[in-house]
Amino acid sequence: MEQDRTEPTLSPVRGLRKMLAKKPLEADLAQRRFRLRQGHPRETIEGAEKSYLFGFNAVLSREIGKIEEVSVEQRSFAYEGAGAACTVLDLLTMTRGRRLHELLAGPAQHHRHAALLGAGRGHALLRLRPVRGVRGAHHPLLRWLAVDGFGFQWSLQRADRMVGERIMPDLLTRAHCAIFDQGLGRLLWMHECASPDDLATRIEAYPAPRRGDLWTGAGFAATHLGGADLDELWWLTDHAGADGFRPHLAQGCAFAVAAGLQAGPLPDHVAQAAPILAGAEPDEAALWTDGALLELGDDPHTHEDFLAWQFHTRRAWNRRHRY
Repeated sequence: MEQDRTEPTLSPVRGLRKMLAKKPLEADLAQRRFRLRQGHPRETIEGAEKSYLFGFNAVLSREIGKIEEVSVEQRSFAYEGAGAACTVLDLLTMTRGRRLHELLAGPAQHHRHAALLGAGRGHALLRLRPVRGVRGAHHPLLRWLAVDGFGFQWSLQRADRMVGERIMPDLLTRAHCAIFDQGLGRLLWMHECASPDDLATRIEAYPAPRRGDLWTGAGFAATHLGGADLDELWWLTDHAGADGFRPHLAQGCAFAVAAGLQAGPLPDHVAQAAPILAGAEPDEAALWTDGALLELGDDPHTHEDFLAWQFHTRRAWNRRHRY
């Protein structure tokens, strides 16, 4: 899929919104002292963060409609930024999630996964934990994506401690920590600039009980964000299998595919990742997540239910591959 290189522009903002506006340098991996790989990996990762910043600032300038001018491959990241900005404004003005709800019900209705991840990033920007998820998530399980987004942003702002020292913040329950680590796993894919070897080395340094969720996040990011070529994706599966967490990598990929299908036609890099990371075509991988959701019964809504949803998805992969 050829990417539209035309970049939309936004009007300037004033007052509080100007203070909250994001600067382009925030997308620069070198500024964050992340691992650098020149060419496609770095361009992919920085491009996604630039789209996130654009979506964030689009909310501040009251020009959310311009997100639709962002290329199809980058649009979900822009809605992630919009979700973060709506959440920040809602929390600062105590409007009980009104802006985020309107975003989810309107412009981001096909990008709810991204906007909810962004909502978690918004909480982290204000140092607030989304311990109950967020309102207006369409399905009550999806609200827990905010904890994933929180884990990503919290770790992004504290990479020396979260990545270098492998610290876990004081969250309420073990289940919250598991979802947090999935966000951290997504960040590690960015931190290591989509290098499977470096990512595996990084994950292997964490305690074994945390590594499954880190591999889940990495599988989501490798699929949704991209940055690796096909050979590197095969290496990624080898590393996850050697660490004993091949099903977690596949499940993260399946969730990314399901989110991508809700947003429209899959970008090429997502469609190409699924047969490698999930070992199935995109439609089949997405069906695993649907079937796993049905197994939870009539009213799944807790963060434990969210983790059970992922467990059943991994079990579907296990049955498919007799792992």
